[in-house]
Amino acid sequence: MPDPADLEPLAPVAAADVAEWDATADVVVVGGGCAGACAAIEAAEAGASVLVLERAMQLGGTSAMSSGLLYLGGGTATQKACGVVDTADAMYDFLLLACGPGVDSAKARLYCDESVDHHDWLVDHGVEFKPELFPEPDIQPATDAGLGFTGGEDTWPFAHLTPPAPRGHHARFPNESGGYLMERLRAAVTAAGAEVVCEVRVERLVVDGSGAVVGVEATRDGAPWLVRATGGVVLTAGGFLFNPDMVEAFVPLAARCNYPLGTDADDGRGIRMAQGTGAAVANMDALECHLPLHPPRRLSRGIIVNGAGRRFVNEDAYNGRIGQRSLLEHDGVAFMIVDDEIYEPNWLGLRIEWVAESAEELAAEIGVPPVELAATVARYNADAANGLDTEHHKRAELLQPIGTPIGAIDLRVSSTFYATFTLGGVCTDVDGRVLTADGTPVRGLYAAGRTAAGIPAHGYVSGISLGDGSYFGRRAGRACCS
Repeated sequence: MPDPADLEPLAPVAAADVAEWDATADVVVVGGGCAGACAAIEAAEAGASVLVLERAMQLGGTSAMSSGLLYLGGGTATQKACGVVDTADAMYDFLLLACGPGVDSAKARLYCDESVDHHDWLVDHGVEFKPELFPEPDIQPATDAGLGFTGGEDTWPFAHLTPPAPRGHHARFPNESGGYLMERLRAAVTAAGAEVVCEVRVERLVVDGSGAVVGVEATRDGAPWLVRATGGVVLTAGGFLFNPDMVEAFVPLAARCNYPLGTDADDGRGIRMAQGTGAAVANMDALECHLPLHPPRRLSRGIIVNGAGRRFVNEDAYNGRIGQRSLLEHDGVAFMIVDDEIYEPNWLGLRIEWVAESAEELAAEIGVPPVELAATVARYNADAANGLDTEHHKRAELLQPIGTPIGAIDLRVSSTFYATFTLGGVCTDVDGRVLTADGTPVRGLYAAGRTAAGIPAHGYVSGISLGDGSYFGRRAGRACCS
């Protein structure tokens, strides 16, 4: 059972009990990942004195460990340089479909409408995007190419509902470029004049007699440290994946995934501090779950079946869509069925674990109903021969009958790589103001990044965390100064 002490809201400190402030700034930013850095830059450039408090030894957080992808579109300069045609409306329609149900449509609309300007703001602050389209989808480019498909935009059902366009903007560094992205943003934080104090753990918020947030209580060098915020506090302290009790209470299936994406600072403290002031939360049961099959997309010529021996998804779908459906709808039981002609190692080196002379024999080995698996393979082979996937609408060029010997790759959550992180957080408006259950702003308190419930709800596309975190971080930093 979860420990209530690790779930309860963290009651704030009363300002009347603060004998003396140790430091003062107009804006105090808690957490120095992508969202926090962008909040600090925007506030400092608006003329505010800014103090960024980071638990680690330098700014970066989970953002520095990431792929460095930012989901941007609507016709950015990088898209245009790659010959890509895109509109804000097409991007908005796609995000509503791919990041739901439960997408915050107001945030998504604003984000899409201002995505081109946000791209240019990032470039102006030192983040480069090489104008080159990477051919393989669903992963950060292995090169320093600046653009790719990162959310299944070109696959069913989305390609049939919205004009597909690559929108995954990859900071100009080979492979995972989150470290490079944060290097550029750290430099921009310094250039803007914001002050950064690292190895500081923020414990609680401080509120005045009216309930407005006026500062934070932290621990620095093992001693209490009280910081006054005359304009506001921005919480950008990450999600709660590294709080086992919160995970058990809200997203227990995340505990079954063997690759948590984050740092130990993603312990939900920012969320709980906000709750202590009356903040509401949303989407706490939502998570991203990435099952990285691609690249190469050629491996999608195989089929994925569940524990009943039936297909449940188009195999060329976004890796996160496949992972979420496997974990949430099929108890994390999945197998990819291939033959010698189809199989090749993917970027994770997935191997064929079982081989048999028939689908029935293979089914007996992997523990699924033989009649069902044989019928699934027969139906798929007939569709592949006709060039039309009538069941799950996989792209025609990836349809190929599965021959014998027939093999299976183990995609069960107990056996292979499922990457996950939480998506729920504090309710905010489009300017990052933290909201109570009735929609009233908590005065002086703002949030962005995975501390807040952003655009993604019960769906995801790669790059949207850094995308909406950086954008709404900027808006929160600016709102603190108004």
